[in-house]
Amino acid sequence: MSKNKVLSMAFSRLYPLYINKAERKGRTKEEVDKILRWLTGYSQEAIESQIEQGVDAESFFKESPQLNPSRTLITGTVCGVRVEEVEDPIMREIRYLDKLIDELAKGKPMDKILRV
Repeated sequence: MSKNKVLSMAFSRLYPLYINKAERKGRTKEEVDKILRWLTGYSQEAIESQIEQGVDAESFFKESPQLNPSRTLITGTVCGVRVEEVEDPIMREIRYLDKLIDELAKGKPMDKILRV
């Protein structure tokens, strides 16, 4: 999937993919939402509003109230790409989220996922 395609994709299309991945591995929508709130600073109501409005992935991250400063502790690879080396700042945020959802799906405890 090209960078532009992901950035222009409605976040409402990506969100259920994250939930499905987590649920297939025995995790919950609530855990996905907790990760989203931690990463972006959105409240649950604001996340739902962004989804209902159909904002694209780029806007979802650009409009984040407060990106968590601890997100820079997220390292590793997603789809063969090291998240900490992604140059485009918005794509890096998307890759951070991808990595956190991967960790959730692999059964990692929430305190470890959220770098607590």
